[in-house]
Amino acid sequence: MRNENSHKSELISQLLYGDCFKVISKKNEWLQIATITDDYSGWIDYKQTQLITKSEAEDISFTINSYSSSLVDYIETFENKLISLVLGSNVGATKFLGHGFKGSIIKGKKPKSNLLKTASLYLHSPYLWGGKTPMGIDCSGLTQMIYRINGYNIPRDAAQQVKLGETLSFIDESEVGDLAFFDDEDDNITHVGLLLGNNYILHAHGEVRIDRIDQTGIYNVKTKRHSHNLRIIKKLI
Repeated sequence: MRNENSHKSELISQLLYGDCFKVISKKNEWLQIATITDDYSGWIDYKQTQLITKSEAEDISFTINSYSSSLVDYIETFENKLISLVLGSNVGATKFLGHGFKGSIIKGKKPKSNLLKTASLYLHSPYLWGGKTPMGIDCSGLTQMIYRINGYNIPRDAAQQVKLGETLSFIDESEVGDLAFFDDEDDNITHVGLLLGNNYILHAHGEVRIDRIDQTGIYNVKTKRHSHNLRIIKKLI
């Protein structure tokens, strides 16, 4: 998904297999869209899209949604072609698209403890602004995908995610799977990470990594300094 209708425009997010959207407008080969699950808008090239009905899109997104749980997998088309998939692709769409999938899936709302298992699959993935896959991912894309795969839809950006859930006063009150948010000098929320317990946090910064966290923020043991300023901790589930 691009900020404007050009391949040179900023990447702001990504669509994975099975992600559904509504079309807002069209300009040449570009569609301005808003995603069904989180109402995130941007521009995409129309060539990798397929038209379905509104009810089908809602069924795929909210009813029969199930996600591939391997780092890389594939589907088989009705033409016997193989299409590669990445972790978190909504293979519930195969029912409507005439595709076959035999890989491992995760479906429905899972216990909060399962967030850690999913998070570990993204460890050491390279940082990519706007990315949502193990091949490249940003901080809020990471937390959104971890929650999404386990059955919880949360918004795309950190500044939206911070509006959810219950505020915690101290790190010691948090559980594995809670989210910590960080701000810049202008008090804007610019970063988010998943708390792992025992004062550790998983977040995307250069790569998906594990660092220490305290009441000041994220502490990088290697550089021996704080890299992010802690603003608030939220319990979403």
